[in-house]
Amino acid sequence: MPSPLQGVGVVLPVLAAPMAGDPGTRALVGAAASVGSLGFLAAGYKTAEALATNIAAVRSSVSTFGVNLFAPNSLPVDGDDFRRYRQAIRVEADRYGIDLGAGEPLDDDDQWRAKVDLLVADPVPVVSFTFGLPEPAVVTALRAAGTLVVQTVTSVDEAVAAAASGADVLAVQASAAGGHSGTLTPGIRPPSVALTELVAAVRNAVSLPIIAAGGLATAGDVAAVVHAGADAVMVGTALLRTDEAGTVPAHRAALADPAARGTVVTRAFTGRFARSLRNDFIDRYDAIAPAGYPAIHHLTTPLRRAAAAAGDAERLHLWAGTGYRSAADGAAGTVLVRLAERL
Repeated sequence: MPSPLQGVGVVLPVLAAPMAGDPGTRALVGAAASVGSLGFLAAGYKTAEALATNIAAVRSSVSTFGVNLFAPNSLPVDGDDFRRYRQAIRVEADRYGIDLGAGEPLDDDDQWRAKVDLLVADPVPVVSFTFGLPEPAVVTALRAAGTLVVQTVTSVDEAVAAAASGADVLAVQASAAGGHSGTLTPGIRPPSVALTELVAAVRNAVSLPIIAAGGLATAGDVAAVVHAGADAVMVGTALLRTDEAGTVPAHRAALADPAARGTVVTRAFTGRFARSLRNDFIDRYDAIAPAGYPAIHHLTTPLRRAAAAAGDAERLHLWAGTGYRSAADGAAGTVLVRLAERL
């Protein structure tokens, strides 16, 4: 395990990945800490005020935890493509009486500056970044505040850039991971590379500690990637059905459904490539979905919320990695410990 993680109190080298939206809960962060692991509060899609409240709540009972931020790396959407896509998916919104509006695409930075200011003023043990590289001044300020900085990368070139930016640890993510790819080039579909191969390549190029992520479903998977050069691993899909996860019922059921049709990488839901269980929405709209994040995310959010409330898995983003069939119910801490049993 990388000594920087030991320095913040981590003893179990199987970490709980940040998961924005419903799955990532304070209870999940607490469950990870209870077994000597590390969990992350996902700051994505939260206001800075909500993040501050969550940090205070976690800090009241847990000393070892992290916060994950979306670093700005906008993928602008073409206006005509956006309007065509909005018109195409109106039939889905009409099922729930949702008005998708007629305004211009919404392109925001997820309250980036306010969240950074919060974390500099009120430091947490670990901060990780995904989607983009933060400005060097941000990394310098966080490190000066005593925070360990983790950067998500998906290639050797990104790893080299992250090391140059001042990151302490790399989260090396392969395309088998569920949810959004952390790629720094969001307009390009992430290549399919085995996590063991990616870790070995990054290890040869960069000397920073590595946390490996993407498709890890069994203790054997974890042992193999550590043998390839990872110092620790991070899992998300493996925790989606656990007691502490906030995963909505339709998503939980889809993960356990023996008739599930596997996973695909799509930008149909958010305009940014992400791995999901295949469903009708992807079948209908993947081929015409434009690149455009966060504009497409904002466009489809009301529809996805309505689908979740209605238990409609065919119009819901069912984020899942390739190892989803091994996701089990039960206590999250038990899952993390079991995944480490061959180390």
